[in-house]
Amino acid sequence: MSAARKTLVTATAQGWVALCAYTDLIPERGAAALVGGRQIALFRAHDGRLFAVGNRDPYSGAYVMSRGITGTRGEEPVVATPMYKQVFSLVTGVCLDDPAIALPTYPTRVTNGTVEVSVE
Repeated sequence: MSAARKTLVTATAQGWVALCAYTDLIPERGAAALVGGRQIALFRAHDGRLFAVGNRDPYSGAYVMSRGITGTRGEEPVVATPMYKQVFSLVTGVCLDDPAIALPTYPTRVTNGTVEVSVE
């Protein structure tokens, strides 16, 4: 989402939080959101699937995962940290370079064109 756009963050039923319109997300680019006190990195893959992971880079400690480089490793959608380039699965959050490290992952869905995430 561009800085000029307003971010829609509202609570919905059963722990889901509305973040933005699906069309606001640019494929292969991340967006950051603050949900329930947690920074989330939200990604729309080239095939249209949505992924949400923690925005904190476990290697640098910076909240920059939403600025990471997205792509695939084999069939796995991934994001590489912008700082040191470790690669994380967007599906599982596991670091493909060091499986002992992982990002938290969050369920996503689209309801009436609005992207929602659950942090429960």
